[in-house]
Amino acid sequence: MEHLTKEQVEEIKNFLIQWRNQILQEAQEAMGEPLSYEGGDEIDRADTEAERLVTLRNLDRDRKVLKKIEYSLAKIEAGTYGRCEMCSSEIPFERLKARPVANLCIKCKEIEEENE
Repeated sequence: MEHLTKEQVEEIKNFLIQWRNQILQEAQEAMGEPLSYEGGDEIDRADTEAERLVTLRNLDRDRKVLKKIEYSLAKIEAGTYGRCEMCSSEIPFERLKARPVANLCIKCKEIEEENE
């Protein structure tokens, strides 16, 4: 993290914490929605089921993002944040600010995407 100033690290850390809190709050609100639906016709029930599936997909996506956020926060605490996990090069602040959970530099991310 030598290439990042304390202020830059603190800015990213605060953003990650706020992002995590926002996701947790939204998930809590989504979990408060009823899981069963009674009444209405088949079309109403189908619409409700489709909405529920979207909610569950979003919750699963959020769970994955939360893991990345927690991993990034742990790397900040360990002093290893901001280094590419493939080539160990420094990840520029601009990239980290745009994608705070990035763990690969642009070059290695492109290689990873080519191999998928």
